[in-house]
Amino acid sequence: MREDVLVVIPCLNEEAHLPRLLDGLLRHARGETIVVADGGSTDRSRRIVADLARRSPRLHLLDNPARLQSAAVNLAARRFGAGAHWLVRIDAHCGYPDDYVGALLAAAMARRATSVVVPMVSVGRGCFQRAAAAAQNSVLGTGGSPHRHLGRGQWVDHGHHALFDMARYLAVGGYDEHFTANEDAELDRRLVATGARIWLEPACAITYYPRRSPLALFRQYRHYGIGRARNLRRHRVPLRLRQMLPVGVVPAVAAAVLGAALAPWLRPAAVLATPGLIWLALVLVGGVALGMKQGDRCACASGIAAATMHFGWSWGFLREMIVRPPLPLPPARLLPEGCEPVSPQAAFAAASGGPVPAPAR
Repeated sequence: MREDVLVVIPCLNEEAHLPRLLDGLLRHARGETIVVADGGSTDRSRRIVADLARRSPRLHLLDNPARLQSAAVNLAARRFGAGAHWLVRIDAHCGYPDDYVGALLAAAMARRATSVVVPMVSVGRGCFQRAAAAAQNSVLGTGGSPHRHLGRGQWVDHGHHALFDMARYLAVGGYDEHFTANEDAELDRRLVATGARIWLEPACAITYYPRRSPLALFRQYRHYGIGRARNLRRHRVPLRLRQMLPVGVVPAVAAAVLGAALAPWLRPAAVLATPGLIWLALVLVGGVALGMKQGDRCACASGIAAATMHFGWSWGFLREMIVRPPLPLPPARLLPEGCEPVSPQAAFAAASGGPVPAPAR
C-alpha cells in the first residue's frame, strides 16, 4: 500500500489528456492520494476530475488561483502533505508508463535517492510538432542534456521532476513561484545544497508532446531563457557549453541584420553577417540530415524548430540579464495544514537527515 504518497497533477485545459492519464493512475493506485490542481480550466477538465472523484475517494480536485504549475504543487503539498513521505509531480500534458508511481518508488528505494527524475522523449503528431520533437530528441535542440534522451541511469544535478522526499521538499520551501519557467532546475539547486541525491531513472521515461506552432515554441523557450538567467543570477552556477552557445544567437542575428542594412557587398558587412549565417546554415543542414536519417519529411524541418528554440532561449536569457528585474529571496519552508511550526534547526534536520545543528552564538 502507498498511503504515504501524494500525487499532484497541475492542470489547465487538459481534457484531451486527463481521461487516459487518470485512468492509468487509478488503475494502478495502491492507496496514494491523487490531487488535480486546476488553474481555472474552461474546457471539460474540471468535470472529468469531479466525475471520477465521486467513484474514487482518494482523488481530489483543488483550485489553483495562481495558475502556475509551481504554485499548484506547493498548494497541494500544503493542503494534503501532512503525513506523506513521498511527493510525485505529474504533468497532465505527457504520456506515462504503466504503474509510473510504483516504478519511481522502486527506483528511489533501490538507490536511496532523495529525488528521482526521468528522461523525456518528445513525440509529435502534426508536421511542425514532429519537427520540434526531432529537434528536442537530438543534440541539435537540447545540446545533449541527459534527461532529454534515453540513456543510462545516473546521479545528476537536474532532470525532469518526478518524485521527491516530502520532508526535503517542504524544508527547502518547494518551488519558487516567482519562476514561471526553469523553476525545476532552481529547486534542484536548493535541494542539492542540502545534500540531496537526485537519480535519473531511464525505466520511467515519459512521453512529451511539443508545442504545435513556431510562435508557441518561441514563447516557451523565451520563458526557459528567462528562467535560466534568473537561476544564474541567484545561484551563480556557471553555464555549460550547451547553454553558452545559444546565448550568442540573438547577437549573431542582430549583427547579420546590421550587416545587411549597411550593404551586403561591403567587407565589414560580410564580417558582421558571418557568425549568424554559419549558425543558421549548420542548424538547417543538421535538421535536414536528422530528418533524412529518420526517414521523416516533417523532421527535415527540425532545423527550423531548433533555430526557433535557440533564438527564443537567447532572447529571454539576454533580456533578463540586461533588464535585471528585482529577484525575490528563495522561498521559506512550506508547512502542511494541521502541522505545528518547527524551528529552523528542526527543518534543517528534516531536510538533511542529519543531527539538529546547535544554535549560532
